[in-house]
Order: sequence, then structure tokens, then C-alpha cells
Amino acid sequence: MKNNLIYEGKAKKIYSTDKEDVYLQEFKDDATAFNGLKKDRISHKGEINNFISTVIFKYLKENSIPVHFIEKISDTEMLVSKVNIIKV
Repeated sequence: MKNNLIYEGKAKKIYSTDKEDVYLQEFKDDATAFNGLKKDRISHKGEINNFISTVIFKYLKENSIPVHFIEKISDTEMLVSKVNIIKV
């Protein structure tokens, strides 16, 4: 299901999938401070971020607030819909 890496940030990686409008989002254990001057890994950080994000997205969805979340598929990964980011 996980295809090409299309984005990597400080906290997550985004991969394409077999479906054009669905991405796989993977939360990382990486941590940074002081604008990236200090870097480390925190064990299970990705799992915790995925858990918290899943709880929040499910709550929003249950209360009729549109979200890009589709489903949690592993301890560190979720499927999300492709969205257009509006920069504010």
C-alpha cells in the first residue's frame, strides 16, 4: 500500500498509495529543538502522536466536522485523504 515518499517533515512522512486521492501518513520518533539545531529520537513518539491524532480526528468526524482522516492502520500510520492546503 505504501508507495513513493512525497513529503518528509520534522514529525511525519507522507507516502502515495495505490489510490490517487489517498495518502499514507507515518508519524516519526524524531524530535528537534532550537530551529533544528538540536536533534534526537524519542522512543514511541510516533505511536503517541498517531494515537492522539486519531482520537481528535474521530471526535471531530463524529461531530460533523470534515477531516482528512480515513483510518488508523498501524501504531504509527494512518490513511488520509488528499487535500489542498490553504496557506493563511
